[in-house]
Amino acid sequence: MPLVELKNICFSYNSSSKDETEFQLNDIHLTIDDGEFISVLGPNGSGKSTLLKVITGLLKPSRGEITLLGRNYRNLSRKSLARAIAFVPQSSLAIFPFSIYEIVMMGRTPYLNMFGYEKKEDHDRVMEAIEMVDIAHLKDKGINEVSGGEAQRAFIARAIVQEPKLILLDEPNSHLDIKHQLSVFNLIKSLNEKKGLTVLSVSHDLNLAGFYSSRIILMKQGGIIEDDKTDRILTKENIYKIFEVNSEVGIDKDSQRVNVVIKPGYEK
Repeated sequence: MPLVELKNICFSYNSSSKDETEFQLNDIHLTIDDGEFISVLGPNGSGKSTLLKVITGLLKPSRGEITLLGRNYRNLSRKSLARAIAFVPQSSLAIFPFSIYEIVMMGRTPYLNMFGYEKKEDHDRVMEAIEMVDIAHLKDKGINEVSGGEAQRAFIARAIVQEPKLILLDEPNSHLDIKHQLSVFNLIKSLNEKKGLTVLSVSHDLNLAGFYSSRIILMKQGGIIEDDKTDRILTKENIYKIFEVNSEVGIDKDSQRVNVVIKPGYEK
C-alpha cells in the first residue's frame, strides 16, 4: 500500500474556476512509497510548491482524491496528518519573536495533551534535533535575530521533531551556504536510510537532486512530465525539454552519481 497516493488531482487558486487553463495542478497522478527519496524539479511556476501544499493538506484540491496509507484525507484529523507529514516551506517569515527553541518545540504540538503540556521527552527531542542541524548555540536567540540559513535549519529541526513518516521540503537549500546545504542533505539522507523517513524535496539544484534522490519527478505547466529513476530522468534531452538549456550529463567516477553541467547561453 502506498504511503501517499494522489489520484486525478487538480487545483486552482480560483476555486470557482472550471477552466483547466487556470489550474496550477492539472490531472496529477502520484504514488509515494514508504522509504523513497524523491526530488521534484521544474521551472518557476510549474506547480512544485503547490503540489507540496496539497499533499500536506494546506490546500484542498479542486478535484481528485488523496490518501494516506489508504485513508482518504477527508477522514483524517489535522493531528493525524501532522503526525504523518511534516512540511518545511520555502521561506518561513516569523511575525512573532519566538526563540529558535520555541520554533522547534512547535513541531511537538501533535504529541502534546489537550493542555499543551510538554514532557521531558519533548524537550529531549527538541535538543537532539537542534544539535543535529548545528544550531544549539543559537537556541535562545530570536528567530528574527539569526540569518536566513540559520532560520531555515531551525524549521528543518521543527519538521524532524514531528517524527513524520513523510517530510516535504520546498527548496531546503535556499539561504544555506554550501557547507550547510550538504550538511542538511546528508542529515535528511541519513534519516531516510537509517530510520526509513520518506522524503519529497522540491529543488532547483540538479546535482543535489541527482546525488541524493533515487527518483525524480519533472514538472511543467502544472503537470508531471516525467517520473522515473534518477539516472533515467537526468538526461540532456529531459533537461532541455523542461528548462530549455543545454547541458552535459555524465557519471561522477567517485560517487557513481549523475553529474550535470549547464552550458552557458540559451537556444530556442
